[in-house]
Amino acid sequence: MKLLVVEDDPKAARFLKKGLGEEGFVVDVCHDGELGLQAALTGQYGLMVLDVMLPSLDGWSIVERMRAESCDTPVLMLTALDSVAHRIRGLSHGADDYLVKPYAFGELAARIHAVLRRRTNAVAQTLQFEDLRVDGKRGFAERGDHKLDLTAKELQLLELLLLHRGDILTRTFIAEAVWEMTFDGDSNVIDVNIRRLRAKVDDPFERKLIHTVRGRGYVLR
Repeated sequence: MKLLVVEDDPKAARFLKKGLGEEGFVVDVCHDGELGLQAALTGQYGLMVLDVMLPSLDGWSIVERMRAESCDTPVLMLTALDSVAHRIRGLSHGADDYLVKPYAFGELAARIHAVLRRRTNAVAQTLQFEDLRVDGKRGFAERGDHKLDLTAKELQLLELLLLHRGDILTRTFIAEAVWEMTFDGDSNVIDVNIRRLRAKVDDPFERKLIHTVRGRGYVLR
């Protein structure tokens, strides 16, 4: 998944890019508020990590303009402004979470995963890509004219892949989003469930949708 970091401190931005990269994310960085807003409005990011005090446009204004233009990319605000009033302002403008500097990177990573998990679980809509259609609210999935007989977890896994179509999802991200657990590198639970899902979604059809990216994870495209 691709994240956007908007942070004007080069050292802090490098730290975030490196740490989030090690978490399995692809990270783009902007050092300017206006440029950060334009990048966010492209809609290509799974989440934005946003500083408040930025040149050209502050973080509050960025979130407010994003929401005004129907950009629902999740936003985690990251700032040294730690008063309750500042936190309320950030959240009321449309931010999904607010973390005060200095912070532990482990907490930042956990909050990012939590925000993404909440967004994924909140989706109750029909998702479609080519001839594949999933209605999570009704527990229904079909490909072409064929109904797919999926378990609850398989349906949730397919929804996740569709929600992040084109993004490479790491095993860690999938484990936390679908099973709400920390991924154990020695476990093959993700691979087994992907294999079972492919048997139903891809094997009967010529066009394959679920792909393995060696050493990184899985992608639907």
